[in-house]
Amino acid sequence: MDGIRFVTHNRHKFREARAILAGFGLEVEWVEMEYPEVQADTLEEVALFSARWLLDRVDPPFFIEDAGLFINALRGFPGPYSSFAFRTIGNEGILKLMDGVRDRRATFKSVVAVALDRDSEPTVLVGETPGRIAESVRGGGWGFDPIFEPLEPGGLTYGELGEEKNRYSHRYRALRRLGEWLSEGRKPL
Repeated sequence: MDGIRFVTHNRHKFREARAILAGFGLEVEWVEMEYPEVQADTLEEVALFSARWLLDRVDPPFFIEDAGLFINALRGFPGPYSSFAFRTIGNEGILKLMDGVRDRRATFKSVVAVALDRDSEPTVLVGETPGRIAESVRGGGWGFDPIFEPLEPGGLTYGELGEEKNRYSHRYRALRRLGEWLSEGRKPL
């Protein structure tokens, strides 16, 4: 497979995906469109719902990606509600919720749902990056990047890592799995 479509309205995600999948010799075409994201308890449910909905609207092969920040001390919040949480309370709101909290462990999770044809169920691939919530907003980036410190390389937020983020991110790990899976001839997981 030489190319695949990425359905997203987020240009930042598209740029990351294009750079990561280029390493597997895959060309990524951007399909800029909105699609429904059902509210569900897991990112996998959200991604599968959206991919199934898109099967009637976008020619396969394509993939979508959904991500969430899961904070241990907040019992996994915001998790699958990360987009909503970012739009409503943002980084400052998360930091306020974490004020005085010692356990700052968190995991950023990315779920890719890929549809290779109209007759098969979309496949889900997951990437996770363990880390912690910083004490303050640091660096640029988008979304929760300025408050999430991955364990590797340690001490810097995604926002401070800049392009280096692609070497450690949850999205990198999920998209690397996608690239490997497609390169191996789409073998079942």
